Parts: sequence; structure tokens; C-alpha cells
Amino acid sequence: MTASPPPAPPAAAGARALEHRAFLFDGMPDFLDTAVPFVREGLEDPDREVVVVVAQQRLEPLREFFPEAPEGAFVAAETFYEHPVRTLRSYLELVKAKNPRSVHALAEPVWREEWTPRETMEWARYESLINEVFQGTRASALCPYDTSVLPEQILEYARRTHPWLVRDGVHVESRRFTPPREFSADVDRAREFPTPPESEYLPVTGHDLHELRQWVGERADRHGVSGRNAQNLVTAVNEVAANALRHGVPPVGVRLWTDGADLVCEVGDNGYWRDFSPLTGFVPPQTALDSGFGLWTVRLLVDLVDVRAGWDGTFVRMRVSR
Repeated sequence: MTASPPPAPPAAAGARALEHRAFLFDGMPDFLDTAVPFVREGLEDPDREVVVVVAQQRLEPLREFFPEAPEGAFVAAETFYEHPVRTLRSYLELVKAKNPRSVHALAEPVWREEWTPRETMEWARYESLINEVFQGTRASALCPYDTSVLPEQILEYARRTHPWLVRDGVHVESRRFTPPREFSADVDRAREFPTPPESEYLPVTGHDLHELRQWVGERADRHGVSGRNAQNLVTAVNEVAANALRHGVPPVGVRLWTDGADLVCEVGDNGYWRDFSPLTGFVPPQTALDSGFGLWTVRLLVDLVDVRAGWDGTFVRMRVSR
């Protein structure tokens, strides 16, 4: 499998550091009191490029304050925040495209009631990763959180993933802030990793993976996964299995089962991934030769990836919606 390297954040020697703040507000007037000056600050600075990604209900009221704003500067968050790793890539592409100007973003994450706790934690991890991935870009991000509707757990994630908090126009350091590596490790520790006894199993014994691709493709079709989702799953499983054959310890095998609305496929081997870290495959590598490039690509292809690396082996679990 071949893929282009992800865009690398531009270096910014001697420039201001990343500003990543959670904006806690209650109601539209409170939102506008802070959001309007923030956007205006960016529009008036020739060295910055303004991007506004907020919930649809707040988009038009805010846009009315800035008739002079460039076309495309205002985007509905519901259409932008669809997949955590793809959203991270989109912001990377944006930062690269606007260089040498720095991005000044009012960026409101989307939190959906129908998400499982695991999906919600993955989006919280995305917010944490912003601190790692964009640390050298000079970007300024103000992330709105509506305290009148969001659960306390989401607000706690905001405090843990943003170094600074803004409320009632006051900027304070977040005492709950957790560095990205530590936060990501906490997310991994909170997950469950059961394997149902009714899962199907295919041993992978050779480097010709045609049988594996056919096996996954047939079962994806049987369980209602079709089109691009099925193709992406087959490609992702092929990439992980090929990596396990190159670097893992036999036996290598694939398990597949359904879990509610998801189809789950797991590749495992008996090797121990010694240099695996909580950020592996989340922070985009600079080139296709860097460690973690394959896993970064796999995360882009499927809905959710979990990795467990222990003394009993290394297991990469991929999920797609049915």
C-alpha cells in the first residue's frame, strides 16, 4: 500500500507559540462577547488567516458581524468534525496552505449524544493532540464549549486538553491540563478489549495476502459494509497484517466480529512492540519512512483504531460502521 506523506506543520523559529484555549460560555450573548473580538483580532492582523468553524446555530449570527470576511472563512462544525484523525489532517493541510501566515481559528468541536463513551474519548484525544501536532505552527485556536448543554464530562475533557481556559472574558491557566502523551495513555487505559467467543478467525501464514483481502471483503459485504467503507477496511487490514508479518512474531492471525452497529477486525501477532507509545499513529510522521506512518494511514481509513501492545502480543483493532 502506498500513500503520500501527510503535510508537515511549518517551522516557526522565533515566532509566537501555539495558543490553544477552551472558551466556556453560557448562551448566545456570552458566546458573541468573546467570539466577536477574537475573530476581529485575526481579521485585523495581516500575519493571520481567520478560520471560523462553529455550530450551525451560532454560525449565521456571528457571520453578520463580519460582512468583509473572506469567502469560505465560516464553516459549519457539523460538516467539518466528522472523523478525529481526518479532521486533524484537514487542519494540517489548512495550516500548510496558509503558511507563512498563521491560522487564527475559532474552532468549536462537535459532541454528539449518540456517541459511545469510547467515541467521545477519541474526540477528546483529538483536542489533546492539537497541543502536540501544532506546537510549532504559531496557530491560535479558541475552542467554544457551551456549558448550558454539554455534560460535565465533556467540560472536564476541555479542562484537561487545553492549557488555557477563557470564561467571562478572563483567561486563566487550566490546572487540570494534562500533556498529550499522558492524556492519550489515560484514554487507552479506560478502554475495554474483550474478544467475543463467536468471532471468526483466519491465520495469516504467507506474504501473499490475496486470501486475507478476499476473506475480509466477503465478510464486510455479508455484514452490511459496502462501497468505500468496505474497500478502506480491506486496505487497512492488509496494511496492518503486512506490517505484522514484517515486524511481528508468528503466529499472525485476523479475527472478525460484529459489535452493535460496528464491524470489528483485529490483527494480532505474538511480538511485543517495544517502541510503541500512546501517540504512535496519531502524530503524523514527516515522511512515509518514519515509524508510525502505516498506522497513521490506517487511522485515516477506518472509524476507530485501538492498539494493545503487551507481553502477550500486539493487537490492532479496527472498526467501521455498518
